[in-house]
Amino acid sequence: MINPADLGIQIPAVLVPAAHIDLSKWAVIACDQYTSNPEYWAEVRRQIGASPSTLDLILPEVYLDDPEVETKIQQINGRMQTFLAEKILVPLAPGLVLLDRRTAHVPSRKGLLLAVDLEKYDYKQGAKSLIRPTEETIADRLPPRIKIREGGILEVPHIMLLLDDPEQTVIEPLFQHIPDLPQLYDFELMMNGGHLAGYHVTAPALLNQICQALARLIEPEVTDTKYGAAEAPLLFAVGDGNHSLATAKAIWEKIKQQTADPNTLHDHPARYCLVEVVNLYDEGLIFHPIHRLLFNIDADQFFRELQRDLRCRIINTGELNAPDNPEVQYFHFCSATTTGTVVIDDPTSVLTVGTLQPFLDAYLRRHPESRIDYIHGDDNVRTLGQQPGNLGLLLPPLNKHDLFKTVIRDGALPRKTFSMGEADEKRFYFEARKIRRD
Repeated sequence: MINPADLGIQIPAVLVPAAHIDLSKWAVIACDQYTSNPEYWAEVRRQIGASPSTLDLILPEVYLDDPEVETKIQQINGRMQTFLAEKILVPLAPGLVLLDRRTAHVPSRKGLLLAVDLEKYDYKQGAKSLIRPTEETIADRLPPRIKIREGGILEVPHIMLLLDDPEQTVIEPLFQHIPDLPQLYDFELMMNGGHLAGYHVTAPALLNQICQALARLIEPEVTDTKYGAAEAPLLFAVGDGNHSLATAKAIWEKIKQQTADPNTLHDHPARYCLVEVVNLYDEGLIFHPIHRLLFNIDADQFFRELQRDLRCRIINTGELNAPDNPEVQYFHFCSATTTGTVVIDDPTSVLTVGTLQPFLDAYLRRHPESRIDYIHGDDNVRTLGQQPGNLGLLLPPLNKHDLFKTVIRDGALPRKTFSMGEADEKRFYFEARKIRRD
């Protein structure tokens, strides 16, 4: 038998909505989506009405600057207590949840819900831990998330971790057992989110099968072949929700510092964090670049400074066509008056985003009147970029199969480099887990 703890995982006891809850109103998309689209979240609230919902347990980031944000956080923490007291959330036996998600873009994306050990995760640059971020973690983004999680008794996860499993040995074989697995839910998601089905995996033989397959992924002969000898094993790479996982880690470290006897913390629920694991090689997992949207921007001035600081060419074609040479770094742009492409002649990083982001950071420091948002979806950034005073920057895609090797050898990528799927394919909240002791 493989000990799950050796793999940095725990078999969690999760909470799910009671049988009388309308699931189509219960599940809502990750809080870090549609951050420049308050209309989306207003429509979500309208559709939910008074029905219990995970929207009551999260703070959409579109509201982070709301003057009533402190009140909203207190209300969230209160609803967590209410949902438990009124048995709106009910516990399952310890087990994993096998997930099948259909979206408007893919017929199936398979996942596995489990808890990861925060002792096996490190988001610091250069970390060699078993669980690592794929993108840079920005410490300044943690305080509001810490405030929400610190005062709550529950977590509802939108974190997605990736496995580098080209032979499809961990998650995919479980679908052969679906006829024998208890089905937890099977329903249509709101707001063009597609369809979600979940199955409870509790059989010891299946749990051991999963652990054995995970253990094989980090055997030295396997990792040496994939990444080169002497590289520290990387089992889980954080694909989505990096700052949420970093928040859980920060709170766990604080709990350890405030506890006199560390031996009492071995099984503390805050040591773990609920996540969905997806295979990098799942055909339903499509990588998209995360685009940049600049507000209150003088486009002419922006491009003057861009050409001053970077060796690049601006092609105002009115069309968004990639260069013929796949080795060339480029990005597209759109504003209220023009569209075109910027070709970078002397890049400073392996990736376009690595060349561009330092310029954007410096530009925004020089121009505090402007601000930036990170946008999922080509259509979304084009629509917003063409509004007066805005400038949309559309970045090229990333080859997902190079992800683990790049992170292992070079460390975390620049922040907001890629997105797994389109905006409406992001993880929807469903399960919850207690993060405080009774």
